[in-house]
Amino acid sequence: MRNNKSVVYWLLLGCVLLFVMVMVGGITRLTNSGLSMTDWHLVTDTFPPLTDEKWVDAFEEYKKFPEYQKINIHNDFTLSDYKFIYFWEWFHRFIGRIIGIVFIVPFIYFLIKKQLNSETIKKCFVLLLMGGFQGFLGWYMVKSGLIDNPDVSHFRLALHLTFAFITFAYTLWVALDIIYPERKPAVKSLQRIAQIALVVLIIQIIYGGFVAGLNAGLVHNHWPLMSDGQFFHESITIEQSTLLKSFTEGRSGVQFIHRTFAYVVVFMMMMLYFKSKKNRLNRIQKKGVKSLILIVFIQFALGVFTILFHVPLWLGLAHQLVAFVLLSAMVFTLHRLSK
Repeated sequence: MRNNKSVVYWLLLGCVLLFVMVMVGGITRLTNSGLSMTDWHLVTDTFPPLTDEKWVDAFEEYKKFPEYQKINIHNDFTLSDYKFIYFWEWFHRFIGRIIGIVFIVPFIYFLIKKQLNSETIKKCFVLLLMGGFQGFLGWYMVKSGLIDNPDVSHFRLALHLTFAFITFAYTLWVALDIIYPERKPAVKSLQRIAQIALVVLIIQIIYGGFVAGLNAGLVHNHWPLMSDGQFFHESITIEQSTLLKSFTEGRSGVQFIHRTFAYVVVFMMMMLYFKSKKNRLNRIQKKGVKSLILIVFIQFALGVFTILFHVPLWLGLAHQLVAFVLLSAMVFTLHRLSK
């Protein structure tokens, strides 16, 4: 790391900005702000409307779309209300632009100064493609709520959210490769468990996106059982025509999977922890494994309280924030067990 501090700081700054962007995305979703900007331009909507006339024009354009015509027209929705939701969607997109600049400009500089080896250059090009694709997914998601249904597709939302997490994870992995350039034998038995745990965690993140997209956290606000003292609520089987659809498109079914799969996530972290006791790990590896146990229980508790309190904004954001922290710890631990 000594000779690549600037590259590491650059990549870690990217991680921080991705984290901020996902948090702002969470606020955008929880405040129903995501459909406030009805088009997308790379340059011309970099800043919000700067005059009263421009604001009125933007508001009139918003009125042409389903969210206003089917929902907000009945809620005494004013220009002031519109400015509030516009800000969060604009801010979310603005951070995306900042990330692009923060990545591309230093990348070109490091290329010119020959501070990147061939392996890191390849990884950075992958990151560049991932960033561009993430921007496309954002607009692809928004577009689904501008046609008939005044809400975005929960499948597209989950894809957009999960790919942001994956981009963050890969950026962190590239930074860790530079921070820890040494290559020691992997702890094979623990590495396999950690890999499975990472896959399990990503599946849980996908279902977190489903829950957010369907507002599934607003039903069955009880724990440990669902409503009416049922572990498997009867509404799950009648929401959709098939059980598969219930588990992917029904609010009760999606919440059931997300809340039940949380136990699988906890189980995998505990398995990794207890298996690690049988291996001789170094100090960094031990810290990584121990951090997973602490963070996963915090995340589990936040998930429970988020359900019990009907998804208040601060709890929903805290739950998403700690998911990011848990993924960071998982990537770090897997990296240290693998290399």
